[in-house]
Amino acid sequence: MLLSNPPKSFSPNPFKPPFWLSNPHLQSILPKFFAPKAPKYRRDILQDSLDETDIAYDFYDAHFIANTNDDTLEQTPLIVLFHGMEGSSDSHYARALAYQMHAQGWHFVVAHFRSCGGIPANGRVFYNAGDTAEVHHMLQNLSQKFANIYAVGVSLGGNALAKYMGEYGDKALCKAAVVVSAPVDMSSAAISMHSFLSHRIYTPYLLNPIIKKALANDISEEEIHSIRAVNRISDFDDIFTAPRHGYRSNNDYYHSASALPYLRDVNRPLLLISAKDDPFLGFTATPNDVSDSVTILETEHGGHVGYIRYRSDKGKSNREQLNGKDTKTSKFDINWIPETASAFFQSIGVTTDNN
Repeated sequence: MLLSNPPKSFSPNPFKPPFWLSNPHLQSILPKFFAPKAPKYRRDILQDSLDETDIAYDFYDAHFIANTNDDTLEQTPLIVLFHGMEGSSDSHYARALAYQMHAQGWHFVVAHFRSCGGIPANGRVFYNAGDTAEVHHMLQNLSQKFANIYAVGVSLGGNALAKYMGEYGDKALCKAAVVVSAPVDMSSAAISMHSFLSHRIYTPYLLNPIIKKALANDISEEEIHSIRAVNRISDFDDIFTAPRHGYRSNNDYYHSASALPYLRDVNRPLLLISAKDDPFLGFTATPNDVSDSVTILETEHGGHVGYIRYRSDKGKSNREQLNGKDTKTSKFDINWIPETASAFFQSIGVTTDNN
């Protein structure tokens, strides 16, 4: 495990799966089968930054937040999650993060990107991995009620968050961030996705839903025929994502939206977590690519937003407390990412309330 430039008190547990669980595709696929049930979220609906589309904010509150008529802000920390492509508050990592942050005594919210969370996009634009204006708008909405905001970004949502932290610098509205499995160099990530296994295993899972959403939108006959013919995400980005968001091509989109060039300008604590065997990623950040505010945590294994562990010790009980209820648990768990994110936030001074 490579750990560069960590805060003094940050000492994450190593991620060491058994050899039979170290395959990157098992790591990437299995977690969704071992995620806890989704908590009972509280949903708020607000407009996106263009005032075109409704956006869902799904909260898992640490405690009741009273409505006041003055400008008093909630002081308990809020952890906001920016999900990956076709992700939502129902994603395996969102569920695991929700329970971990709630256990720390922190509020948690999933800020959905356009067309996600069960709400269709009504405007011309959809999901854009470099749309830092939308990230800033979401954080502005949350800052109307919460004084202390921290963020977690996963996959493409992680790229958007990392780019935001560098692009906005001191004006970033979150005090620190953790980014997991982010394709910070999107061009090389697209090439990785074209490899035989990645294309066969993951492309249909990711591509089919976004094609369905695009076809349900107000698009031209020419766009319909072109979209139905694509079989790679990069082709979809060239035909649909790039022109819809003002880019000249998919290459222009990947170059402009990538977070990597902005990481040298980050001046608030940022943790970048990635696995060397991630089948989705291309080039990742090195210590020479980032500012002193960025900590890089690179593991040998973990796949893409995987990090599933197996508890082999027979001495431990197979029951645990979950949301106040005694429940049966699997020997598999996906808590390494939530635990590491929580440890990072604590290391920079975010206080917990476990009572």
